[in-house]
Amino acid sequence: MARIVSLGSALQDLYLLDHDDLVATEIGNVGIFGKIILGSKIDVDDISHQVGGGGVNSAITFARHGHEAMLIANIGHDPGGAAIIQTLTREGINTQGVHFLKKQTTGTSVILLEPVSGERTILTCRGASEKFDNLDEKILARLKPEYLYTTTLRGDMETMERFFQQAKEIGAKIMLNPGVLELEQPKKLMKLLKYVDILLVNSDEASKIVEGMSLAEMAVKLRELQGTVIITNGAAGGVAANEEELVEFNIYEDVKTKDMTGAGDAFGAGFLAAVADGKSFHEALTFASANATSVVSEIGANQGALRRRVKLHELPMTVVK
Repeated sequence: MARIVSLGSALQDLYLLDHDDLVATEIGNVGIFGKIILGSKIDVDDISHQVGGGGVNSAITFARHGHEAMLIANIGHDPGGAAIIQTLTREGINTQGVHFLKKQTTGTSVILLEPVSGERTILTCRGASEKFDNLDEKILARLKPEYLYTTTLRGDMETMERFFQQAKEIGAKIMLNPGVLELEQPKKLMKLLKYVDILLVNSDEASKIVEGMSLAEMAVKLRELQGTVIITNGAAGGVAANEEELVEFNIYEDVKTKDMTGAGDAFGAGFLAAVADGKSFHEALTFASANATSVVSEIGANQGALRRRVKLHELPMTVVK
């Protein structure tokens, strides 16, 4: 098993669940929660208290896979922070890198979940997860991870570069799943890709980094910038490329989606969990897709994260070249 550090956000997720008032209404090509009227009082069916954030979600997948999972993140001294620590401890995740920030609340998301499609609208107060410049990259020298998995740092490219440089100094490999604020800085992001061994983006995100007429073309261009690249495309699957081959893959299974939250984290962390376990490129893609499928089948961004020894069938994929 490997030592894997997750660097990213830690949030308290509060789900509001309702069977009729949160059903989407379409206006043109846009879906809205049409029955919520300004000034009204809505009775919801249920509330689900969860924890999430890219750092937490990925660390849970690594831990359930049997790796020595560690989290570097910011939280507050409040019930939300306590809930996150409780979850991390229960999952066997090392919390040495979790910082309690004074005068900051733990980041909190209120998630309005559409009951038919599993789509959601998320209202987030990021609190302690808004900034990451307080984090000290030298903690990596103490934790000695073999892999660093990084999600969004809210566009803080300087902190990201500090951690990437430190990771390379200690010989750790890096997987990056950038967020919106990183993608809004394509030149800085391109500069950081020289450190990255595995890059995960979706189709829209890939188009913000490189040009291409197809996902395969963009994957080839991104592969030239760093090692392995995966471009997901929702229900259409995606493409992935490493030094040896380029493959197109479908979704693992067509299941009823209960909640889309955490799907990207589940795919990325699932891929790295399998790679760190010595699995092949194809096997890692299979576990990644199966992990994402399992996560969207449950309410919560990480409730469905798979265990290492789960039995899987083959992922439909085609080797392009």
